[in-house]
Amino acid sequence: MTIIVTGSVAFDYLTTFPGRFQEQILPEHLNKLSVSFLVDSKQSFRGGTGPNIAYSLALLGNRPKLFAAAGKDFAEFQQWLEAQGVDTSTMGIFPDEFTATFSVITDLDHNQIASFHTGAMARARELSLRQLVGNGIDLVIISPNDPEAMRKYAQECRDLGIPFVYDPSQQLARMDGRALMESMAGARVLTVNEYEYEMVRQKSGLDEAGMLALVDTIVVTLGARGSLVIGKGFHLVIPAASTAHVDEPTGVGDAYRAGLLTGLVRGYPWEVTCRLASLAATYVIEQHGTMSHHYDLPAFVARYRQEFGDTPELDDLLESAQN
Repeated sequence: MTIIVTGSVAFDYLTTFPGRFQEQILPEHLNKLSVSFLVDSKQSFRGGTGPNIAYSLALLGNRPKLFAAAGKDFAEFQQWLEAQGVDTSTMGIFPDEFTATFSVITDLDHNQIASFHTGAMARARELSLRQLVGNGIDLVIISPNDPEAMRKYAQECRDLGIPFVYDPSQQLARMDGRALMESMAGARVLTVNEYEYEMVRQKSGLDEAGMLALVDTIVVTLGARGSLVIGKGFHLVIPAASTAHVDEPTGVGDAYRAGLLTGLVRGYPWEVTCRLASLAATYVIEQHGTMSHHYDLPAFVARYRQEFGDTPELDDLLESAQN
């Protein structure tokens, strides 16, 4: 099965603040906000929503194709991804640009303040999914990327009849209601977290029924409370996997998307799909860095069974990875 992953490619710089943002920000003076945080640590990791999703997809037995823009400093990163089972042959490499940079500060409550320098990501709009036609694409995920590229890829999926998952996430802040509705229209799944779901409602002016007139299904992640799946005539609340410990949340949502895509392309029921997604996300939050986690499928399946019990789809997952 062919899964195309679109999204940003970046080098991540993760820092920690040994306090709470809410104690340093004065709500009554937000109109003249000027704050600085002295951080305790700084670590650099390979990242970006595209590689993050693709890496966890590979761990789950898939061979995803990464369709994204990177710069002249991407060579070592590209070799590493290929070694992990990610197909980078569809990448766009721009030798006159640097790969994008993501910087984030995380406080004691796991709240985050982040910034993103686009670099080569701004050139993602120059790539076209049309160049991949004929490769038997089963599913595309449109995750945070250059906003114009996201709009373009959604339109190309509709034009070409390719099923797609729309994951606007961090780029919601850059979209107005019209652009958001145009991009999500026709998606098999709109996936957002709880806060982003409210942003979509406010920006689009649509209620649940209005959103479901544009997309088939909405998946809302609820953190430790699990996942909410909203479809035409049904609501499912699916519990989250438990964590051994919480280290750092960056990239958790991307791993969840990898589990979601895995269940979707294999036709698993929502209950199994969202449990797979939640467990995949749990591995990330237990490590520092978005691609520092690792597991093999037998270990993943064993943990699923311990956490949620057995289900026939787990045997299918193991068998499909071996073929």
